Amino acid sequence: MNRINPIHILIFLFVLFLFFMLGLKNVKTELTEAKVAYRETLELALQLKGLNEIYSDKQSVIQSIDRILKQSSLQSSHIEKKITSSSIVLHSQSLGKIALNSLMGKFLNGAYNISELKIQKLSDEKASLTMEIKW
Repeated sequence: MNRINPIHILIFLFVLFLFFMLGLKNVKTELTEAKVAYRETLELALQLKGLNEIYSDKQSVIQSIDRILKQSSLQSSHIEKKITSSSIVLHSQSLGKIALNSLMGKFLNGAYNISELKIQKLSDEKASLTMEIKW
């Protein structure tokens, strides 16, 4: 009885085979989950890259703000522009409601990262404005 029974070896190999098949099935599901997570991460990275290109390009933001401020409806508003290393601050002591409406329409419909916006009513026709745009 010192010999190993061949039936025991076959049963052991069959159980080992089933164990590897279950392990392989689990690895396959983990692989498909990792592929889905990779695709989602790739889509998110592409979206973030696009948003970064739009919002963080300092020169294009400055040029578009200059274009907006050069409009004829905003020439008489005396809007002061102060550029810092991380943002641009626009300030006006007295802004007409038509100019304010035009200005807000341009900025709120554009791709700007407005971090601070303060509009204070001075009279029925005038308001003061402070706006900070970051990049």
